[in-house]
Order: sequence, then C-alpha cells, then structure tokens
Amino acid sequence: MGGPAAGVAAGLRAGPGGAGGAAVSGVAGGALAGGLQQIPINQGDVYFSGVPYANHAAVNVPWNVLNSLFLETSTKNPYQFLPDTTAALLTASLYQKGGPDTVRLLRPGLRQPNVLFIILESFTGKLVGRLGGEPGVTPTLDSLSRTGVAFRNVFAAGDRSQKGLVALLSGYPNQPTTSIIKYPRKTEQLSHLARVLRGQGYATAYYHGGELAFANMKSYLVTAGYQRFTERADFRAQDQNAKWGAHDHVLFQRMLQELPRQPAPFLVTAFTLSSHEPFEVPMRPRFPGPDEASRFRNSVYYTDHVLGQFLQQARQQPWWANTLVVLVADHGHPQPGDSPNHDPAKFRIPLLLTGGALSPAAQGRQVLTYGSQTDVAATLLHQLNLPATNFPWSRDLLAPAPPAWPGGAAFYSFTDGFGVATPAGTVTYDNVARSVIEQDSAVSRRQLRFGQAYEQVSFGDFLWK
Repeated sequence: MGGPAAGVAAGLRAGPGGAGGAAVSGVAGGALAGGLQQIPINQGDVYFSGVPYANHAAVNVPWNVLNSLFLETSTKNPYQFLPDTTAALLTASLYQKGGPDTVRLLRPGLRQPNVLFIILESFTGKLVGRLGGEPGVTPTLDSLSRTGVAFRNVFAAGDRSQKGLVALLSGYPNQPTTSIIKYPRKTEQLSHLARVLRGQGYATAYYHGGELAFANMKSYLVTAGYQRFTERADFRAQDQNAKWGAHDHVLFQRMLQELPRQPAPFLVTAFTLSSHEPFEVPMRPRFPGPDEASRFRNSVYYTDHVLGQFLQQARQQPWWANTLVVLVADHGHPQPGDSPNHDPAKFRIPLLLTGGALSPAAQGRQVLTYGSQTDVAATLLHQLNLPATNFPWSRDLLAPAPPAWPGGAAFYSFTDGFGVATPAGTVTYDNVARSVIEQDSAVSRRQLRFGQAYEQVSFGDFLWK
C-alpha cells in the first residue's frame, strides 16, 4: 500500500491492541545466530542476490518458519490515538503540495549528474558551528555551509544507524520499538534511491569500513540494487585499524583511488564509522580530557578533517565537475551534554549539498524549512528531474511548504515515544505514559495530534508491508 493516507487502511485492518513484532530477531534469530564474532549472525548475512527468492532460499527452514509465525501475530497497531480517517487527513497534510515548482540547484543543462552520498556517523548538529552548535569541531562542514547548500532544520528520523539508512535511502519513517530493517521481507517492498537510479542507467556502489552484516544492513542494501560493495573484509588487515574496521581516512583514500574508474553516471554511497564509540581515532586529541564528550568531539573532528582532505583532492579529479555531493548524518548523539532520549537537540543533524554539479547561484543558500531524513530522497530525486511518487513519506524540502505547515515539520521517533519539530517549537510524547514529555509554549495541540496521527498511520503501514 502506498502513501501516508493509504497507510491508515492498514491500521483499520489491524485495529487497536498489543505491540508490534519487535521480538522476531531475538527469538526466531536464535536458530540462525552463532559464533564468537564481534557482530552476531543475522538473516542479512546470507543475502547475495537482488532476487528476493534466492535470498529466502539461503536462510534455513526453521528460522523462516519461526519468523513467519511471529510476523503473523504482529498485526495489531498499539498506536491507535485517533479515528482512522482523522489520522489519515492529519498525516496527509504534511504532504500536500504548496506549489508546483522546486528550487533548482544544479547547473542548467546538466544531464544525469553523478551522486556521491556520504553518510556521517553520529554527526550531531550540537557540534556543527553553522547550525548553532559548538564552534571549531567541524570546520569542513562549517565551510561547506557557506559555499554549498545548507539545510538548517533537518532532524534524524530515529536514533540508530540502521534506522537512519532506511530513512535516508528509502524515505521511510522509523518505528518506536523496532526497525523495519529487521524484517528483510518488509524491506524488499521499500523503494530505494539505488534502485531508482539504476533504472536510469546509473552504476551503483556502496562503501563502508565496517561489516555490512551489522543489523541486517546487507540484506537491505543488496535488495536496494547496489551492484558493488566495499566493506571491512575488502581492506588489508593492517588497514582494519579501528574497533569496527577501517578508519575513515582509509575509506576515503580507497574511494579516491576507485572513483576515477567508476562508470558514470554513478550513485556512490559511503558510510563513515570513526565517530562511533569507542571514539578512538588516529590523531592527536584536539579537545583534551578523558570524558566521553571530549572523546566524541575528537572523533567528529577527525572525520570532519579527513572528509575535508578527501573533498579537496576530489575537486581535482575529472568526475567532480559533474557530481552532486550529499552530506548527511545517520543520526544525532546524546553527547555533548547527555541529552535526554527525547531531546530535539539530540535529533537535529546537518544536511549539506556541494560538488561541481551545483550552480554558482546556489552556493551559500540556506534552507530554513523543517524536515526529516525521510525528505532527502524526494529532494534529491526532484533535483535529478525524476519523480518521487514511489517515496510517499518523502517531501521535497526545496519545494513550497505545504499550506498546513508553512515552515515545514519533522517527525522523529525514539524508544516508546516521538517528537514533532516545527518553527513554533517541539513537542515530545511518551507512548507508555500516554502523556506529553515536553512542549514549547508556542506549540499547538494540533502539532501533538499530528504526531500521534503520523505514528499511528506510519506504524500501520509498517505492519502491513
């Protein structure tokens, strides 16, 4: 079923009741997991083909039986706040078009530009000076926000890497107590940027210094349509110099070597890892102190620094002139400041566009509309002159805002709760206590009801995928 409004029909069939199927990976996964490796075995480990049936056949029969039984019982939507028709209308209000045109950022006449999509681990807006964060931690991003296109009010859809991937690459909302990436049969039904661009003749590749087996990311990315993968096992043993794999300077150096040989047009996605805990990076500390916040600052500074070196060298390569670079975080972080789980500051993240494909007139543009990671897909596709109708939960942040939300709106979820941010402020809600956690004084009751509606409709869509 497609679309926020259509999703409520799933909620009607599901009806009110108990929680969704968050236990599948823990119980049914027992028949699959094993070994002493750092990352547990999961269903995605056996995914090798873009043909779903081939992957299903590679998973053992007992696991598939248990998995199916759990999913069959996971049909009740616990987030039934409003009448279904009311919830559908409120949710759809965010996706009503405010006008026909989108702001064009790419050079006129440029056809099928390359897309380099870089996902930055845990890059919170709290450490990006140009977003009002601490100065001096991300000089590369701060510089790019002055010379590229900066989206100043973008929020992560959730608080985990695997949730951020689905939000960014499929434009799909997160779930409060589980993640759709745990269910490969569901993610097979999601739209993907890689699949769309492959259909337009793009070559696709995915780079990560760690293991793609983590959290079923591999199954999601294989079915997404990526043709080539570079992960931890593809780096030399001496280059696997971080707890989770290869540090970011190694990753970027590998990309600099291989991108000139990448067929064009291309979609290349890269996911950094050095700013993941334990925050140990191969550089002299710039921010002294053994505390977690200082170590995290140093790890973000390191990745920002090697990113800057990478971009400086990339500008000298022939492919740069026809390339749009997307820079965005997978999620935010509690540090610095030990932000509470619901805090909007924890979810505010950078989103920047740069690259030789940008029009000179777009340089330095600041986009103030409020939006989510889920909106990146539609925003990018429209810049490429491609439709985004298969991404119904994604909104073009460069198009006129919807009439009901003239400044935009961003929904995010955390364990057992959600938040909605708009120019009026933020409201956060506890699903268990069924009460508001915090609410800014200018926030209306309608904003809270919208959050309840969005969670109800999006979770109903997840259940029936």
